[in-house]
Amino acid sequence: MTSVPTPIPSRTQFVLEGIKHRILTGQLTPGQALVETEIAAQFGVSKTPVREALKTLAGTGLVVMNQYKGVTVRMVDADMAREVYDVRLLLEPEALRRSVRRGSSLDTARDALERADAATDTAQRSLANREFHRSLYVRCGNPLLGRMLDEVRDQAALVSAVAWAANPSWEREAAEHREILRLALEGDSDGAARALHAHIASFVQRAFPEAQGKDEQE
Repeated sequence: MTSVPTPIPSRTQFVLEGIKHRILTGQLTPGQALVETEIAAQFGVSKTPVREALKTLAGTGLVVMNQYKGVTVRMVDADMAREVYDVRLLLEPEALRRSVRRGSSLDTARDALERADAATDTAQRSLANREFHRSLYVRCGNPLLGRMLDEVRDQAALVSAVAWAANPSWEREAAEHREILRLALEGDSDGAARALHAHIASFVQRAFPEAQGKDEQE
């Protein structure tokens, strides 16, 4: 008999999405402590849904649970960035290539670019950027491939938020996004995939050059 996954209770989901939004938009910064009682008071819930939400976020790599230090927002360093972006470099261009070859709609990607252009703060821009990249791969025709990329999507957004805080580079990245979308809309699957690979690689090289140095040494 096949077991059915237990759905996350609504209060836990509410807290989970709230904490995630604050992390990915920079309201909660890497290394910041997440105290259950404080979060429960902020969201008007008991500590139980907060505890469950933090466990889920630990599973996705956004927070770290330590027996001695408690729960903190995950720190972002060159090693973490390299691991996340290595996965993206291996999988995301191929997923986009398949999406284009399938003739999948890219309306969501176009809408995300428009929202990013109209964004008035880093939070809005970060969320639009996250949605743009997901829209490129989610219709690749392989649900497992999509889920694998979803698993690193939040961590990639955290890396971007930290990098942008130190060196705002979204104008350059927006231009690269437009070129990726142009090639995809023209049906150039290989060209779009190459442009996406270059876009991902150049970001981590600019933001975390020490990660590139480690790759060359290995």
